[in-house]
Amino acid sequence: MRTIDKKAAIAAYKERKPVIGIYLVRCLTSGDAWIGQSPNLDTIQNRIWFALRLGSSPHSSLQRAWREHGAENFVFEVVEQLEDEESSYFRDDLLKKRLKHWQSKLQATPL
Repeated sequence: MRTIDKKAAIAAYKERKPVIGIYLVRCLTSGDAWIGQSPNLDTIQNRIWFALRLGSSPHSSLQRAWREHGAENFVFEVVEQLEDEESSYFRDDLLKKRLKHWQSKLQATPL
């Protein structure tokens, strides 16, 4: 890759808008589900899967299910994408409200 192309790619990556929203981790075998919120849905699955593979997830019930059923029985789903808010306060408040809504609707354990 040429230096100019590389710099342009890095600049484009830094300028991209994160996808904000609610996500679900589901165990296909047991049917258990865990729900969370993220200011960046593009990166959250990698973070969760990495911690689970290392056995260092802070969510004990999820880690236990991962060990029992194996990685191949887990899926990551985006439940809802939200519009980017100018204010981080409004964004965080909206994420909390939407998380509670989906948690009760899907009967999922919060992450």
